[in-house]
Amino acid sequence: MKMFVLAEMKDTVRIPPWLFDIKLNDAVVDSLNKKLANKVVHNVGLCIALWDITKLEDSYILPGDGASHTVVYFRYVVFRPFMDEVIVGKIKSCSKEGVHVSLGLFDDILIPSDALQHPSKFDESEQLWLWEYEVEEASHDLYMDIGEEIR
Repeated sequence: MKMFVLAEMKDTVRIPPWLFDIKLNDAVVDSLNKKLANKVVHNVGLCIALWDITKLEDSYILPGDGASHTVVYFRYVVFRPFMDEVIVGKIKSCSKEGVHVSLGLFDDILIPSDALQHPSKFDESEQLWLWEYEVEEASHDLYMDIGEEIR
């Protein structure tokens, strides 16, 4: 799946003194995951998990701060779909605003009504969107049912 990529990143990690008794690598991993996991980083994507640490530079202590600071180079698994990529999800719910979709990874996706296939309309009684699919001289109403896969 191309929507997941390994992003090469660099950060200065602050390790407080009470964590000096554990291995530096473990403290860095914990710090990076607390800082980045499940967060969206601008121009990078949604950070999922640390893949590996590629380089640890020397640690240093700043005046007035008892913590160590280490420049770390690492790779992070990132969810970053490209423009117009086809993603498969499941319909979570429908509203007049559009169709709410879950990817399993996260549930906050809204396909706005103006981005649905044309012609589509919202069925108030069913609380579902339907696509009025026209073939030659006939028209078929194709409902977007909750729990169905959608692309």
